[in-house]
Amino acid sequence: MKKLLLIEDNEELRENTSEILELAGYEVFEAENGKVGVEQALTHIPDLIICDIMMPELDGYEVLHLLSKNPKTAVIPFIFLTAKSEKTDFRRGMSLGADDYITKPYKKLDLLETIEKRLLRINNLRLSENVAPKNRLQSFLDAGISKKLQKSINEQQVLHYRSKQVVYMEGESPRKLYFLKNGKLKDYRTNDFGKELIVNIYKEGDFFGYQALIKNKNYESSVMALDDCEIVALPKDIFFEFLYFDRDVSTQFIKLLSNQLIEKEAQLIDLAYQSVRVRVAKAILTLLDKNEEDELLKYSREDIANLVGTSTETAIRTISDFKKEKIIVINKEGLKIIDKFALQAIAED
Repeated sequence: MKKLLLIEDNEELRENTSEILELAGYEVFEAENGKVGVEQALTHIPDLIICDIMMPELDGYEVLHLLSKNPKTAVIPFIFLTAKSEKTDFRRGMSLGADDYITKPYKKLDLLETIEKRLLRINNLRLSENVAPKNRLQSFLDAGISKKLQKSINEQQVLHYRSKQVVYMEGESPRKLYFLKNGKLKDYRTNDFGKELIVNIYKEGDFFGYQALIKNKNYESSVMALDDCEIVALPKDIFFEFLYFDRDVSTQFIKLLSNQLIEKEAQLIDLAYQSVRVRVAKAILTLLDKNEEDELLKYSREDIANLVGTSTETAIRTISDFKKEKIIVINKEGLKIIDKFALQAIAED
């Protein structure tokens, strides 16, 4: 049973909301003000927090600020429940790290759907952390014979690639499994007119090139360094030895292939049905996720356009619109999101 913390100073609203959540199958802890809310969060470590803004002792912004500084509560999804609906309030809350916003009076279904959505997202993030290779393979190769693959990778020579240097080209025959130790890469296809479509961005801890190896076909896309990279290349025969005889390794690569298939289907659906504005918002959020802790995106407008599947001019116009709306800022160093909530709202439109 998922645990929710409800912080609300209005007793009647707190009791009514708590009753709705309990009927929906949640275990609910209540707090009548911000100070008690922080204490309850640290005591119970809930799966999600719903918090009013205007409260005695500590307001909602202060509650979020304090909890975001504590490692035990920093990753807990946080939803504001408030009567205030001005854009400045939305932006202030999201800039502090809130995940969503519900305005009073709210519909019961909207409340429950928002909670379910945020719980599902955090659950998917945790699952992806368990599936995808990350930071020296610790989350991928963590048991039994799988450690031998890690050892084999560590024994290979580290290859250094400069920014814009190609690792392999579309149409070449695959001979190795690649592992990215440092840096970022783009995986892209080129049409007959020379137009690029970026199909993936690889970051530290990612394997790539294994699709062509497993299918025994030439590469269907090219891979190029976006910045200076360190890459390890494992010979094909060694990779297949692990793939055939190490159950953990074969299972994980099956999961990687499945996840990529889901991502490609989503990308095709977006290209077919979503507006350029929505697609650009999703692309920027995707690049932010690939950047992990670094909030400054150093990708070119052309790369963003190629990830979206539109012309550079159209991407530039859309990015300029986001800048005018004060969702992002742009300088010589790159692009930075200043209103993540607004961007997420556009992406989910």
